[in-house]
Amino acid sequence: MEKIKSSRKKTSVWDKVFVVCNTLFMVAFVVITLYPVLNTLAISFNDGTDALRGGIYLWPRKWTLKNYITVLEKQNLITGAYITVARTVIGTLLALAANALLAFIVSRKNFLFKRGLSLFWVITMYVNGGMIPTFLLYKGLGLTNSFWVYVIPGMFSAFNMLVIRTYMTGIPDSLEESAQLDGAGYMTIFVKIISPLCKPVYATVALFVAVGQWNSWFDAMLYNRMSQNLTTLQYELMKLLSSVTNQGTSAEAMKNAAGTVTPTSVRAAATVLTMLPIVCLYPFLQRYFVTGLTIGGVKE
Repeated sequence: MEKIKSSRKKTSVWDKVFVVCNTLFMVAFVVITLYPVLNTLAISFNDGTDALRGGIYLWPRKWTLKNYITVLEKQNLITGAYITVARTVIGTLLALAANALLAFIVSRKNFLFKRGLSLFWVITMYVNGGMIPTFLLYKGLGLTNSFWVYVIPGMFSAFNMLVIRTYMTGIPDSLEESAQLDGAGYMTIFVKIISPLCKPVYATVALFVAVGQWNSWFDAMLYNRMSQNLTTLQYELMKLLSSVTNQGTSAEAMKNAAGTVTPTSVRAAATVLTMLPIVCLYPFLQRYFVTGLTIGGVKE
């Protein structure tokens, strides 16, 4: 009995040491992760000329909203925000539906070409036609100078499809067999049985696609550069940062940029506006996101 008690005491002590070390490590990790974000937020609310002095860490030294006013007064910014929200919502929904359907087809054991198609899609993850052939293809399809160039090319992703397929293959076959015995077709099985069980992986893929759509600006510059009514928020912010950076930090440049605005402060404000929607969305999808990332880790 004494040996058992002593071994329990030793185990308990090591457990406490591990908990303390793990807590300290996680606190340090959180501080290291959050500090750049909080520092950027502080600079975005600080006076531009005062920010040039340095010494701003987690709290603004001289409060101002002129950095955000400069960004929000940018021409075509509202139009870009509408287009970005539209492409994010529509693109995410269509991409999720397309990848889920393809993943369901490829995950069926009686599908004849599942191995060949999976190999073909994996190859496309490493090899592509290049920028110029892609541009010529989109132009030939009539996608340039069109809103759908933001949505249609991104509807399918081999990576997202494989992630969903891996999750679906972990669902017991008995559920599908029971539904087939009751006369259910494949579409009924997909909508009423498979999809409700795939909410975690759907949320994970939806977050991947939404972040990509929200942050994308290169396609707007490449395919819709001449269409002001099809610009995106990120493309307008990129042009703003380029113009402010090219102005430099001279007195005349700062006067033209609303008096107390510098490239550093405007860049911070644009960064905060860019990441704010995704930061607000992530807490609602976090529990699904964590579950979705652990797919395939445990097999029956």
